[in-house]
Amino acid sequence: MPSLYFIGWLIVKPVSVLQIEIINQNISLIGTLISFLLFFALLPGWVKLRWNSSFPFRDIGLFDLNKLSSLAAFLNGIFLAVVLLLCLTLPLIIWSYAGWVGNISFFNIINSLFLLLLVGFAEELIFRGWLLGELNVLINPRFVLVGQALIFSFAHIRFGNLSWDLIPELCGLFLLGLVLALTRKIQKGSILTCIGLHGGLVGGWFLITNSLIQIDLSTPAWLIGPGGASGNPLGGGVGICALLFILWRQLTALAIAGMPLTGARKASSRDAIP
Repeated sequence: MPSLYFIGWLIVKPVSVLQIEIINQNISLIGTLISFLLFFALLPGWVKLRWNSSFPFRDIGLFDLNKLSSLAAFLNGIFLAVVLLLCLTLPLIIWSYAGWVGNISFFNIINSLFLLLLVGFAEELIFRGWLLGELNVLINPRFVLVGQALIFSFAHIRFGNLSWDLIPELCGLFLLGLVLALTRKIQKGSILTCIGLHGGLVGGWFLITNSLIQIDLSTPAWLIGPGGASGNPLGGGVGICALLFILWRQLTALAIAGMPLTGARKASSRDAIP
């Protein structure tokens, strides 16, 4: 399945010889889209074969899509993303490291919705849908949560700019990977809340930094994370503390419910912790 990324690149590469400007400017995006469409088309058969599954879409977390409870789960993820984004943004404004702009454009709204719906869906289907289940097949279940969080964090690192500054960003991404995996666990296998949370964070942060506030270049890395306004705020002190708090609340909820941290991949969403 990971080889599909290179297959998508091989399919789209010959198109670049046509010298069509709009295609050449977006060649990487087009290749990624082709790879994901191949992944989505092959995923049900893969799950049936590899996981011995009779209900592949249920077992990757995409069940009850036509029910009101599914919409509620998705909106709950967006709500959690909004709360986390407020935790990241308010300290910047309070300590005068960011100024209000409030210049919302139609283009930025469309981009934000694209990130929310498409990027959130695609990445959660890959990491919390396929990867989590695949690791359940390949390795000891005790290491699945940590394993998928490690892969998720390293997959989002910009390796062209390696330095020690990446360690906090890796920590933040690792914690986010754990939070998203435990979110699926709490929802008894559904990834809909994960999609809302992940997509809401990506799309919401894009809208905030491109339309609502302007972050000062002097903002310390311990607050905003490495890279400043163009970096990942989850790698800053506020982001890491907020994720640790969410992680603690999730582990507490699982302990109260008497749910183990492994297994239950095929459970029903109707049994989710409220």
